Formats: sequence, C-alpha cells, structure tokens
Amino acid sequence: MAKIGIDSTRREYQKILDQLSDPELISDREKFEGLMKKKKALEIVLEKQQEIEEIQKQIEENKTILRGGEDPELISLAQTESADLQKKERIFQEQLARILKEEKSSGPSSAIIEIRAGTGGEEAALFAGDLYRMYSKYASLKGWRQRVLDSHPTDLNGFKEVVFELQGNGAFDELKQEGGVHRVQRIPRTEKSGRVHTSTATVAVLAKPGTTEIKIRPDEIRVDYYRSSGPGGQNVQKRETAVRITHLKTGIVAASQNERNQLQNKENALSILSAKLLEKKNQEEQSKISGARKTQIGKAKRVEKIRTYNFPQDRITDHRIKKSWHSIESIMNGKMDNIVRAFRKNL
Repeated sequence: MAKIGIDSTRREYQKILDQLSDPELISDREKFEGLMKKKKALEIVLEKQQEIEEIQKQIEENKTILRGGEDPELISLAQTESADLQKKERIFQEQLARILKEEKSSGPSSAIIEIRAGTGGEEAALFAGDLYRMYSKYASLKGWRQRVLDSHPTDLNGFKEVVFELQGNGAFDELKQEGGVHRVQRIPRTEKSGRVHTSTATVAVLAKPGTTEIKIRPDEIRVDYYRSSGPGGQNVQKRETAVRITHLKTGIVAASQNERNQLQNKENALSILSAKLLEKKNQEEQSKISGARKTQIGKAKRVEKIRTYNFPQDRITDHRIKKSWHSIESIMNGKMDNIVRAFRKNL
C-alpha cells in the first residue's frame, strides 16, 4: 500500500515540476505559491522513501553475506546489523505512513518556534534547552524537517534563546498549544545543596506565512550586520555574518546568526520577521499589543504558567486543561503524543 502511495507521489511530483517549468506561471503568483508548497510537502515524502530504500538495500546485502558467508565473525556482525536495520526500517515505514496520512492536513505546514530562558538564571537556560530538544525529538519522530534559525547558547549547553523552524504537514496545528510560560521544578545541575528550584522558559509558536501572505518591502526595514557570538558572548566569526532586521513601522525585530554566510542569515531573519508580522496582522483587532506572541509569553514570571514540569514527582501538569502525565523523561525525549491528543479533545 505504501508502494502504491509512493508511486503516485512520484508521478505527482514530476507533474508539479513540469508545471513549474512553464514560463507563463510566473504571472500567476497564487498558483505558483500553491505549487511550491505542494512540491516541498512531496519532497519530504520522497526523501523519507529514499532513506527506506537505502536501508532495504543494506538489508539485502547482509542477506547475501548470511547465505554464502563462512566467516563466523562476519556472519555474527551481519546478523546484528540486520536486526538493527530492520528495526530502523519499521520506524521509517511508520513515519512515512504518518506523513502520507497527514499530507491531507489543511493546517499550516510550517511552524516557527521561539524559546527563551525566563526566570531562574542558568537553570532557566538549561530548561529552555530541554524544551528545544523535546520539540526537536518529537519532530524527528514525526518525520518533519527542522532547522535552527537563530540561537544564543550558554556555556552549560543551555539556551538564552533559540528560534527554529519545523516543516511538515500539520506542524503548526499540532504544536500551537505549546505557546506560553513553561515552569520547571527540579534540583538543578548547578545546585550543590540538593534544593528544588523553580524556573521558567517562554515558548511562542508562530505559523510561517506563504510568500504571498506577507510582503516586506526594502524601505520598510533596517538591516544591521554584526559578528555572531557564542557562549559567554565572545565573537565566533571574524566577519559580520550575523543579521538583525528591524521592521520600522512596528518596531518588531528578528535576528539570525547560525549560518556562516550573511545571505542565509538574512533569509532566516526575514522568515522570523514575516511570521511575527503575520501573527500581528491576525491578532491586531483583538489586542493593541504585538499579537498573540505577547499573550503567549507574558512577562515570564514564575506565577504565569501554562504547564509545570515537576521532576521530583515525575509529573507534567497542563493548567489550562487541568490534566497531568507521568513518565516525564519519556515526554522530554519527544514522546508528546498524549499531550497533543489531549488538546485535540479538549480545545
């Protein structure tokens, strides 16, 4: 069944490529944007299938070794590797089936997520890093593409701030409820007396707009270039590759320093800025502040919270739907399906 779906996807992908090669298409911006969006979604499917086919090829090679091999050590190695490859193939097949099923989703296919350390110093930065890894691992399990647009790491592998994009059908719809102040209660790695500390991190989930939804003219922005910095604030590049873009009318700022070249950092910063402007556009009738993002993150005080991660009690509690989950380590490793399903039922 998956094979039939892939063959159909390949035919559809080739058809889209043929349509995009039509010189007259450039005059129909809306159709062009729709085809490009579909092309990216199909590429995710085809890339996953390519990974599966490569694993299947390795499995067949190991079968040849097992059928004709005389070296016991080589046979043992092939058996072990085959078991690992078969397990990996099953996981990839499940991811592919999920991607094909979600291809029909009407929700935005990309989400831009901002995570910032709140109250709690270095422990808050460590928690921000934990949240980033949780969403990243969840995205991997879903088979979504992901890339970091901007980050400010700390010496202890935490983050003062990290901004990243998740691309996959329904990504925004599945994670939009994550926006808000997240509170953690645990004994920090930096704590020597064994006391439980309370810290916070803020999360904002933004839908990435299509190119026709938000248009940013060059005269509407100011672009500043500077040297990117690493943990501790030291400069890590000799050239000014980092980019900060300010939208002059609204004062909204977006920045990127993760790439090694100025052009890519500028594109990343523009992606972040367009997502923030789209959110402001969608929310300005309901509020005079800069969109739902401010509503989501509040002032990052300990008392403002949507969810609490209580490590000593092995419990995560969402205060909006008044529901708790145990196995906190498993959830922090990306197994968030129960949380996502709970919000689908309650909101």
